[in-house]
Amino acid sequence: MRSPCFTQQVEQLNIEVFPNRVAMGESAAADAAKHLRQLLKQQQQVRIIFAAAPSQNEFLAALSQAEDIDWSRVVAFHMDEYIGLPAGSQALFSYYLKQHLFDIVHPAEVHLIPSSGEPEKLCREYAHLLQRAPVDMVCLGIGENGHLAFNDPPVADFNDPYVMKIVELDAVCRQQQVNDGCFPSLLTVPTHALTLTIPTLLAAGRLFCMVPGKNKRQAIAGVLSQPTSISCPATVLRGHPACTLYADVDAYGEVPHG
Repeated sequence: MRSPCFTQQVEQLNIEVFPNRVAMGESAAADAAKHLRQLLKQQQQVRIIFAAAPSQNEFLAALSQAEDIDWSRVVAFHMDEYIGLPAGSQALFSYYLKQHLFDIVHPAEVHLIPSSGEPEKLCREYAHLLQRAPVDMVCLGIGENGHLAFNDPPVADFNDPYVMKIVELDAVCRQQQVNDGCFPSLLTVPTHALTLTIPTLLAAGRLFCMVPGKNKRQAIAGVLSQPTSISCPATVLRGHPACTLYADVDAYGEVPHG
């Protein structure tokens, strides 16, 4: 595991910057694995919410190989899903997480968000699963528009009364899916999705936030310098008591020397 080349704290948010995204992912995974092992010593089950995006590739690859984790006592969730994609679509976030983590480590329970069905009913059912017990960890990213999960600026709400809701995706968010190589064109990206809300994510005891790549530079600059507001939803992370943001130099920009 490599040490960060730069660290910073903004309000309560800890930032660690690495020379490349592999080092970033490996270090974040080592920290997440260490925290998970500690929780497993203290309690029978650990409940974790995962993000699904190419930004998580290196982190999940390293986490899936971490040793001495009893995944048979882990309950896994994910934070969002498109509405309307066919079952089996490789663009589904459930497909991504199965490929990159769940089918490798085999958690005790994996609660996938269905891509079909009556959306409001799906929200109620998934909320019920989440509310059975506190969430211990969230492994997340930040979108190009500063979103957390699919809480884009037009629909983000720091005091959202819902656990999960239906959202319309904004143009920047949809274009990011094309930029990430998940869809061939903007027209093929779904317009609506289900997402866990910001209060649901922030309720977890520990947050690990992985944000690599030059396309995220503007978002990180906003998180670190803008007032806390829904114009950049991820600014709310600065108020969480136990969140670390892991970035590579491409995402963070030039780091101070000396």
